[in-house]
Amino acid sequence: MQFDTPATSNPIDQLKVVGKPIHRIDGELKTTGRAMYAYEWYDPAVRYAYGYPVGAAIAKGHVIFIDSAAAKTAPGVLGVVTTLDVGDLEKGKLNTAKLFGGSEIQHYHQAIAVVVAETFEQACAAAALIKVEYAAEKGAFDLRAEMTHARTPDPSTEPDSSAGDFQAAFDTAAVTLDAEYSTPDQSHSMMEPHASIAAWDGDKVTVWTSSQMIDWWRTDLATTLGIDKEHVHLMSPFIGGGFGGKLFLRADAVLAALAAKAIGRPVKVALPRPMIPNNTTHRPATIQRIRIGAEHDGKITAIAHESWSGDLPGGGPETAVMQTRLLYAGENRMTAMKLATLDLPEGNAMRAPGEAPGLMALEIAIDEMSEKLGIDPIEFRIKNDTQVDPENPERPFSHRDLVGCLTLGAEKFGWAERARPGARRQGNWLVGIGVAAAFRNNLVMPSGARVKLDRDGVVTVETDMTDIGTGSYTIIAQTAAEMMGVGMDKVAVQLGDSRFPVSAGSGGQFGANSATSGVYAACVKLREAVSSKLGFNSADVVFENGDVRSGNRIVPLAEAAGEDGLVGEDTMEWGDLTKTHQQSTFGAHFVEVGVDIATGETRIRRMLAVCAAGRILNPITARSQVIGAMTMGAGGALSEELAVDTRHGFFVNHDLAGYEVPVHADIPHQEVIFMDETDPYSSPMKAKGVGELGLCGVSAAIANAIYNATGVRVRHYPITLDKLIGDLPDVA
Repeated sequence: MQFDTPATSNPIDQLKVVGKPIHRIDGELKTTGRAMYAYEWYDPAVRYAYGYPVGAAIAKGHVIFIDSAAAKTAPGVLGVVTTLDVGDLEKGKLNTAKLFGGSEIQHYHQAIAVVVAETFEQACAAAALIKVEYAAEKGAFDLRAEMTHARTPDPSTEPDSSAGDFQAAFDTAAVTLDAEYSTPDQSHSMMEPHASIAAWDGDKVTVWTSSQMIDWWRTDLATTLGIDKEHVHLMSPFIGGGFGGKLFLRADAVLAALAAKAIGRPVKVALPRPMIPNNTTHRPATIQRIRIGAEHDGKITAIAHESWSGDLPGGGPETAVMQTRLLYAGENRMTAMKLATLDLPEGNAMRAPGEAPGLMALEIAIDEMSEKLGIDPIEFRIKNDTQVDPENPERPFSHRDLVGCLTLGAEKFGWAERARPGARRQGNWLVGIGVAAAFRNNLVMPSGARVKLDRDGVVTVETDMTDIGTGSYTIIAQTAAEMMGVGMDKVAVQLGDSRFPVSAGSGGQFGANSATSGVYAACVKLREAVSSKLGFNSADVVFENGDVRSGNRIVPLAEAAGEDGLVGEDTMEWGDLTKTHQQSTFGAHFVEVGVDIATGETRIRRMLAVCAAGRILNPITARSQVIGAMTMGAGGALSEELAVDTRHGFFVNHDLAGYEVPVHADIPHQEVIFMDETDPYSSPMKAKGVGELGLCGVSAAIANAIYNATGVRVRHYPITLDKLIGDLPDVA
């Protein structure tokens, strides 16, 4: 099915099932422990072996020699596979860093060997016996030191942008701001580690793994192993979080496959937690410069956003300027990115790449500008709202209600009670509130599904879509139930299997909207098959309450299936509506904090997110996504930072003891409000993504609240107490 005209009325609009607060259909499996995650996949008839990976102890250079003799003779060891044993393997298209094979070391903790034994403990002990000789080389590990050597990324993929004459407008503006901001390297830190089980049957391999994107992984794993893609069967029915860290093929799947091939038995491999930050991907650090010029009345006349980030050779930038191209009006504009070559682990997608770190800077700058102008921060944002693409005024937004989010949020949060910076005190706590706009582009991806109807009237959906804790099982079931006119008890959903039609996968906030649209398309095919079987005119047929009705004739849906059942299969493809209309999601984040006047300790007291993201397919699962994103934003603001050893080129705090994510005590009452809206330009579901919108802007809202509480402006994340304590007001 091709979606190339705005959606009109369709069966989803009935909202008998879609849009309802239905609890997760996979919830019982997860809460009872019966949902098998990658490392837990178990067949009692199979003797699994255990692989333990060995990571490089240098950040750049070559492996000269690997002595594995002692490991091979250790108790329980079945085999050792080293990077020198397999030689250079072809790298998949979606990875910047190579995962395994050959002598070159591109980053610290790059996998160089896997030890396989009868038990995990034996494999772990034997791995410690491996000795490696390296030829280390000097590397570049400090983004700020490499700024002067940074280059403009490939303009065909990440072009700079401009409109009007920024410099002239900025030079003549009545009020200006020119400030630098920075965000650190960050780790995904999902609960489930990267883990895989591989088993060979002749020249075919089956891999149970933790993957957000089944087809991407399958394609790149086949490339790396040098086998036909059709000989790779990938399964990932349950995933314990990803945040982008499981978008691309990872070393655990490659090591499991190679180890299983070497010993002739299924092998389990999980990356140890201390290996994950350096071995896998992370959100790259940024240094950002923002300049804004405005008239005294608050109208922005000039805005520029420049960002520097780093990656391995062949990598790309953290696109932190993207939201600035679209969020606020202003005739004279400029955005630019610079990419430095760093020999740190690969920088790549982490929840809301681009917008998340970009808004951490931009939304502080907007607050700073409003203060210079003497205008309320919300009023300043509203004054510079736009209903068209500021760089291309002929292109309107498909639907944009940032103003509605800000005004409703201000009313619900009590914005009118906001005091001047440093003026509100409760005991030892300085109290303040802050706001930030939320923005994330609405992305869509082709997505396929197969829908089967059996003689019992049960509708089964098959698609390789994944559920990373987002509720994919449930909203896909709701979509099929709505389209086929049955209850949720008559729908079964099977996900995460490469034998199923290729879906959008989970990432980029495109999963829910794209995958349900693919199910919609498949259900249209099934409805047509049912109508044809019954001799109905598909144009006027009605599916409801388990029946099919046309005129005065009513037939049970199960009867239409017959003994052999019926199948509908299709893929939702996307036309050019994104070219004619800018599709984005919007929101507003409000935060109240308390800052200890003596120590600078910050405590978040309450949070509110107001989101405008099209039709909300399930308010329970959507709210879960947003409050999780808000929690992630709290970590980004106050604690999360991968500390770089710039001498030896690795992240020092590479475990959950040293990399500090928020815990329950850090998160107060959270409230989420969804604006009542649809966007017919987005999809037949008239929905958009929301899971990454919930993160965008949160950290800046916290930073702005801290400023309101203390009068101390911090532009460099995370906002730890050492950055506050020296400038706090004198204790009365």
